[in-house]
Amino acid sequence: MTDAETRRPGVFSRVVALVRNTWRTLTSMGTALVLLFLLALAAIPGALLPQRSLNESKVDEYLAAHPTLGPWLDRLQAFDVFSSFWFTAIYVLLFISLVGCLTPRMIEHFRSLRAVPVPAPRNLGRLPKHHAEQVAGDADEVAEKVTQRLKGWRKVTRKQGAEVTEISAEKGYLREFGNIVFHFSLLGLLAAVAAGKLFGYEGNVIVIADGGPGFCTASPAAFDSFRAGNTVDGTSLTPICLRVNNFDAHYLPTGQALSFAADIDYQSGEDLAAETWRSYRLEVNHPLRIGGDRVYLQGHGYAPSFTVTFPDGQQRSQTIQWRPDEATTLLSSGVVRIDPPAGTYPDADERRKHQIAIQGLFAPTKELEGTLLSSSFPALNDPAVAIDIYRGDTGLDTGRPQSLFSLDPRLIDRKQLTKAARVNLVQGEETRLDDGTKVRFDGAVPFVNLQVSHDPAQVWVLVFAMSMMAGLLVSLVVRRRRIWVRIQPATAGTVNVELGGLARTDNSGWGDEFEKLTARLLEGYDQAPAVEEKAEQ
Repeated sequence: MTDAETRRPGVFSRVVALVRNTWRTLTSMGTALVLLFLLALAAIPGALLPQRSLNESKVDEYLAAHPTLGPWLDRLQAFDVFSSFWFTAIYVLLFISLVGCLTPRMIEHFRSLRAVPVPAPRNLGRLPKHHAEQVAGDADEVAEKVTQRLKGWRKVTRKQGAEVTEISAEKGYLREFGNIVFHFSLLGLLAAVAAGKLFGYEGNVIVIADGGPGFCTASPAAFDSFRAGNTVDGTSLTPICLRVNNFDAHYLPTGQALSFAADIDYQSGEDLAAETWRSYRLEVNHPLRIGGDRVYLQGHGYAPSFTVTFPDGQQRSQTIQWRPDEATTLLSSGVVRIDPPAGTYPDADERRKHQIAIQGLFAPTKELEGTLLSSSFPALNDPAVAIDIYRGDTGLDTGRPQSLFSLDPRLIDRKQLTKAARVNLVQGEETRLDDGTKVRFDGAVPFVNLQVSHDPAQVWVLVFAMSMMAGLLVSLVVRRRRIWVRIQPATAGTVNVELGGLARTDNSGWGDEFEKLTARLLEGYDQAPAVEEKAEQ
């Protein structure tokens, strides 16, 4: 036999030992707790940094504002925390650790449920709780009475010789059961959340609250932003059509919001074929539930309306949402791009040179600081705009993506867009450009941000969360206790009764509990002088 052949079993044994020790370490409860802490720690960047799945534009803004730190964070998937490789690795390891450490505990618990209480120790006086007393009565009668009074205890009676009777009793098995339920519920909760991420989807869409056409969840393209689970391809979305008739908001005099609500009409299922609309009052934290989907009212703002009258008298109007820049007063910013009507400029190049872009600020309640427009209240009390009006090529037909809320600065730098006017307008007021074009501010209507969420595992998340709380409550309330009673005849007509108690878990309150239990078990028996008594607190 060669040296390599003699060394091979040793290498194999070391590999087996390494795998075994690694598995034992991974499936220990200590490792599970460390991984749970790491999971909570890993979720912190997801709360502090913008996430692409929620708002990709915010991520782009962060990257533009932090040109050095941003790319490094992007490489570390800090903007996709919950789908990152490192978050997934912690999640999977925690799942394996919980399965590995809970399965043996569950098997051991079921074995303990089938086992009978252990025999009494030889010297009960050495136990932390001990009581000995001589009572009047018959030994068999006392043993039967004590056994009957141990209601709720698992007990077994044993004979030691011809005269000595020993009773072993134990209770509190539910404590370990509650502990196992808690941890398996945590495991189920993790699995349910993972299933929701795999098979669920979430889309956000802005809808103007003017009773317009609304939107339908026909495909992901109907949403302004859409996050799909790994198994969702967008072809099996729940069909829902929805329109917003109006939006109500109530505020305190300070501008703090009291309530938001939207009156909506919706169609789903057979209503789509029958063209039947149903009404619903959509409020914050009171979503519309349709099948497995939920429609939430996420936010709101305002969509200014402008009408442009071109030199030949033809008009174009547009209402589009502007982004709220101040949450308290809803001072908003945005842009409107308007293409001339057909026939005003028959030549395509000439028509492109006379597109109108309106960019600026909108105030629901006008407040002027000199010539600067601001807003003093979030309600539509005195709407006004401060706008720059541009004429030229707005880039509508270039195919290049543009921001919904700002003009492409490259168009201005290249003189493709030239500023024609800067003006403040109140509702109904208009301004005239040098070529005779008129721009009128018609006012504003509210818009709402709706979120359509589908999570097939949401019921299971609730079930596991409730079972977690129930298991935790049981494991905290129930206590493991074990007692032994030794009964043997003494002199004629008297019986020696010796009790020993042991707390299997926490010792808090066990002294008073043991004394009350002793008094209840020996209640009704006349006491002879005590042989021995010790009850350590």
